[in-house]
This record gives sequence, structure tokens and C-alpha cells, in this order.
Amino acid sequence: MTEVQLLQTIGLSVLGLGGAILLFVKARFVRVVAFVSIVLGGFTLVALSIPQMASLPPAVEKFDVTSIQDKKELASIGQKIFFGKAQCALCHTIGTGEGRCPDLKGVGAKLTRGFLYESLTQPQAYIYKDYEHVGQPKFFPAKMPYINKKPIALSNNEILAVIAFLQNMSGEEVTIELSEIEAPGPASTARKGEL
Repeated sequence: MTEVQLLQTIGLSVLGLGGAILLFVKARFVRVVAFVSIVLGGFTLVALSIPQMASLPPAVEKFDVTSIQDKKELASIGQKIFFGKAQCALCHTIGTGEGRCPDLKGVGAKLTRGFLYESLTQPQAYIYKDYEHVGQPKFFPAKMPYINKKPIALSNNEILAVIAFLQNMSGEEVTIELSEIEAPGPASTARKGEL
């Protein structure tokens, strides 16, 4: 018997016992307790009937830097990281309207590569106020996390891939050269903070 089946059996037992008490016991306090147990048992059964999904962290995208053939492929990897490990889409939208944070439609065309890199690794260093916005500046309640530190902890290669994605989806030429993508190993950790 699974845990859910056990809880459903207990919920049905509570409902049955509560119903029997309501039918055969005349004491007011006991009847009130039986009624409350029926209500709680009913809510328990309804809650247990809802299918549960396991909450798992996003899949970690690993890519082989030796297999990248062109900048479009790098941008494609950046898209997977953007929507996966980096969890950017939890707050940012891309041309679909208002989110918890600024919309990133065309951001690769409006901002330089260096500014994008700084915005990802040191997000509070400089806040770019709502480009081309008329009226009062928008207030966004969420603060951008440092994506190169825990809990997100993107590597330099992954940050460059995300920048390539942002430039590519904006219709701009990708300025990340494939030679900048470091092969994994002990030599790559020495240059991790560099662009």
C-alpha cells in the first residue's frame, strides 16, 4: 500500500466514523467533533485526489565546447541555458509583455556586450533605467541575482552563451567568438572571471 493510498484509507475511515457518530450519538459536543472531522476528512480526500508533481531543479545543460560549429549553435545553447539552468524566464519576458522584471526583447541590440556581461555578473552595479520608456520609470520588485555565483552559478562559458542568445534573438550579429569559449579543465578556471 502506497503512502497516498494509506492516507486515503485514513480519510475514508474518518468520514465513516464521523458519519456514524452523527447518526447514533446524541451528545452535542461529540456531534460537533464528528462534523469537524467529516469536513477535514473531506478536504483531505480532495487534496489527495490532486495529482502531485515532483519539484525538481532544472536540468543542468552540459555542452561540449569542441562540438560547437558556429555562433548560431552557441546562441541555441544559450537559449537552453536561459530557459533552463539560469532560470531567467522566471522573471524576464521576451516580447510578451509585463513581467516581474524588464522585458528583454531587443536587449541584445540596445546594450553592448560588455554591458550585458556586467548586468549578468554584477547586476546591482548599474541599473539601466527602462530604455525608451515614456512617463514614470517602472518599479520592478525583484532584484536580479548574481548568476555567476550560487545558487545559479553559471560558468563563464554559459554566460557567454546567454549573451550570444540575447544578441541573436535581437537580430544582431553575435559578437562572442568561438575561440573565447574555454575548454573545460584546470586552465579554464584561471580565466573564469574574464570576458
